[in-house]
Amino acid sequence: MNTVTHPEARPGLTRPGTGQVMVSTWRVGTPARQRAAVEAIRTAWESRPWPDPRLLSYSVHAGTDGDTLLHHSRWTGEQAYQDFVRTHRDGRNAEIDAAVPGIERVVLHRYAPPYRSVPLDPASAGALPGVLVAVEAEFSDADPVRRRTWVDAVCAALADEAGERPAHGGIGAHFHLSTDGTRVLNLAEWESERAHADWLSGGEPLGGAWAAVHHHPGLTGSRMRRYVPALGLSPGA
Repeated sequence: MNTVTHPEARPGLTRPGTGQVMVSTWRVGTPARQRAAVEAIRTAWESRPWPDPRLLSYSVHAGTDGDTLLHHSRWTGEQAYQDFVRTHRDGRNAEIDAAVPGIERVVLHRYAPPYRSVPLDPASAGALPGVLVAVEAEFSDADPVRRRTWVDAVCAALADEAGERPAHGGIGAHFHLSTDGTRVLNLAEWESERAHADWLSGGEPLGGAWAAVHHHPGLTGSRMRRYVPALGLSPGA
């Protein structure tokens, strides 16, 4: 089974068959090292057969901060990932590190497939994303009900303000619950960074439906980062 490269690097957030989503962050330091690391990843993967049919896709996104890389992979389940770590990961990482020394592998989180996915702008349905906006929300305990109701509150707030603050250029938002119970990851696809920035410039209301988001029980903090598609890989015949 060969490795197929997709220049658009779309991660396939809602494709069927996914049992677990792995999301990791690397720090590389500069935009030039971001580009070099992406090319090293491409070379390491394209020079080898696809490691396991249970790995459904692997994509890399470059942070607009000029420093980070976001890795998104879809697996049929945890065991598939553990088998990859045991048999295939070290060789690929060694080749990447030889090409770009000093990569800092910051964090790896495990998520379930999206709990909810909602469209943002009907006019952008089916468009290719120009930017992936990652919003991480952290919670004080592992209560799954709190995380699901927080996601429901966000979706309700988005729907409530759609008429007054439409998300022009927003393709869709996909909410993942971490398997350890501590966080929610919203991966939102937008046509461009400018479209997302313009939407944010309208100001997020603090009252109304958004009050249930900002003051949700157990929510301890959140952060947002933007990424542009850099590399998409999947198995091919």
